[in-house]
Amino acid sequence: MKRASISRHRAPGLLGAFFLCVTLCTCGKREQTGDWSGHKKEAPAAVEEVAVAPAPAPVVVAKAPEPPATGPATEAVDGTAVRFVTYNVENWLTMERYANGKRVATPKPEKERHAVVQALLTAKPDILGISEIGNEQDVKDLQKHLADAGMPLPHAHLNRGADDTRSLVILSKYPIAKTVARDNLAYRMQGEEFKMQRGILDATINTPAGAFRFLGVHLKSKREVDEGDQEEMRRNEAHLLRREVDSILNQDPGARLVVYGDFNDTRNSSSIRTAQGPGRSPTALTTVPLKDSRGHYWTHHWDFQDVYSRIDYVMVSPALKDLVDRDHSKILDGEETAGASDHRPLLVILKSPT
Repeated sequence: MKRASISRHRAPGLLGAFFLCVTLCTCGKREQTGDWSGHKKEAPAAVEEVAVAPAPAPVVVAKAPEPPATGPATEAVDGTAVRFVTYNVENWLTMERYANGKRVATPKPEKERHAVVQALLTAKPDILGISEIGNEQDVKDLQKHLADAGMPLPHAHLNRGADDTRSLVILSKYPIAKTVARDNLAYRMQGEEFKMQRGILDATINTPAGAFRFLGVHLKSKREVDEGDQEEMRRNEAHLLRREVDSILNQDPGARLVVYGDFNDTRNSSSIRTAQGPGRSPTALTTVPLKDSRGHYWTHHWDFQDVYSRIDYVMVSPALKDLVDRDHSKILDGEETAGASDHRPLLVILKSPT
């Protein structure tokens, strides 16, 4: 989600939790096997070629005065468990930014990129779902920063939607077995057709804990646009996501499905309820209940309005409901998150079936 200002400050203890509220900021399918064509194995720190899903036609954190409280342990007991992190890294791409009093096209500042990597060090993800990445070169840049910090994630799948600026990517230490590209993620509103801006990333990854299928999204922001009502647009995108979830789980009720990303809406909103599905439905998703070391639930801070909201989620299918290590899954709130992004990373640990 984009925001109107780039200054940050950490939420002041209990007041950060109090101000949790709605933030004002920002199918035709083809299966693909493997990470990309011509994939070659390289040394762990190497950055590999990125697989790119075809694009449709165009159409902080407040710095707390007190040190973090002691939270749940980072390491899971099960050595085969998979550490999954979803993170909106706030414009890891080249765009117009203010520099020396004027707007110029520049990459994400190196200080912020370094902070993103530092924020991930305690999580040490095996699989990383990223929102607000740019193009293939930006993905390689992120992979290099991670590898230089001792967190090589050489396998990647980049998903491009109608938005030609911001994309979704999933990085993994394990090979990506299959991806699905969707070409008809569109909806009609007031007689016009709209494309789902960031699309739906779909990747199946084989791990020591078994295969997991990941669906990543970044729904329409709360920023008003001339084309239509932003809330209705987001709700329509959530319906497209729900259609895909239903299709997958109706065909395979035992699918181990992880739906994640920046949903740009709060828990009781129509779009979140739509994405989850009816509570008693066999295809309903369960939202993993995450909190930080202080017991706070917010994942995004819009500093222009000083509003803290929970808008990033990880949801799992019925087959995974009992395989989430809830004791060790959490919202990461280290000091580094303050300078990295307007979002905070979410860590979910997935266990092997017993």
